[in-house]
Amino acid sequence: MFFLSKIADVIQIHPEKFNMRSEDALHENINTKYANKVIQGLGLCISLWDICWASEGLCDVYTGLCNVNVEFRMVVFRPFEGEVLQARIVSQTEEGIHLTVGFFDDIFVPGSELADGAQFRPDPDSNGKATWVVDLEEDDEKLYYDNHEMVHFSVLSEEWHDQTPTGPVEAEADPADQQLLPPYKIIGTMNAPGLGVCLWWQE
Repeated sequence: MFFLSKIADVIQIHPEKFNMRSEDALHENINTKYANKVIQGLGLCISLWDICWASEGLCDVYTGLCNVNVEFRMVVFRPFEGEVLQARIVSQTEEGIHLTVGFFDDIFVPGSELADGAQFRPDPDSNGKATWVVDLEEDDEKLYYDNHEMVHFSVLSEEWHDQTPTGPVEAEADPADQQLLPPYKIIGTMNAPGLGVCLWWQE
């Protein structure tokens, strides 16, 4: 789920931070630039782990910024295919269920990847709001995927969407393509023994 990735970059330090220790200034600027950001094909950067190497700073005579070449390691979130994670149900539609692990919200489980027989229909206990339900034929009980419940899901696949800004000509060419997609999205499944709402498996 988490791993360390080495990154090389030029980090700029503003003159107002020249009174800080160099390591502290680099640490702060690296986290500002990378923490909670998605790097395409790598994953979601969580925080700086350590600084492996840094050059001496070179100040720009026009801006006053100090440029430092740095190699550092970031803690990155990117679960592998088949990994089982615990998450919370955020919302649901007839297409499927949206989950969150707290620091990452772009997790989706399609309706076809829920337990066999799951249906999306109004829940009488939630003021008419619809929810995904599994009917248990043997004892006439129902299992609900209620919002805010904790669930276990398995990573099925991942989607990457490059959010590099396009030029004005491209942007105006097809407005339908202007829909903002998350840079990194996890597709999961809850159609296997032990997966689904955690409370189902506690008895």
